[in-house]
Amino acid sequence: MPTTQKTYSPKASEVTRAWRLVDAEGQTLGRLATQVAGYLRGKHLPTFAEHMDVGDFVVVINASRIRLTGNKARDRFYYRHSTYPGGLKSVALGDVLARHPERVIKHTVRGMLPHNALGRKQLRKLKIYGGPEHPHAAQFRATEKQRQATTQTPTTITSRTTEAASA
Repeated sequence: MPTTQKTYSPKASEVTRAWRLVDAEGQTLGRLATQVAGYLRGKHLPTFAEHMDVGDFVVVINASRIRLTGNKARDRFYYRHSTYPGGLKSVALGDVLARHPERVIKHTVRGMLPHNALGRKQLRKLKIYGGPEHPHAAQFRATEKQRQATTQTPTTITSRTTEAASA
């Protein structure tokens, strides 16, 4: 009887989230949004599972300097309706980008995530700032320390084993 391999499914206790910094300056909106959505979902990880939130936290800076191709700033509109007759409101993408650049990126990324409770949970890990400053420097330092601790091997243990082997 041939042996079969079991499918790996990560447990919630095994998930470790890193913090990623994405600079939006000069990047095209859609290409940036797909990159960010992939990080939020965890598709870059070998332990990716569609039914779990295994992705990283993402901080996007310089959102006001995003690039739009063609005439999208003028021709693309965001619509909302007040539920009253004649209550349809529309705002051009360029106007929203000028006033609230973080809303443009958040709206685009939201459309690329699952449209359920899991997608809403993943979207909460997205932090967007219009300028280059952000208040998450401590999280990045903690992630870097954690990464160094997992890759670093203790030198005292290896020196003892080499001394014991030579004796």
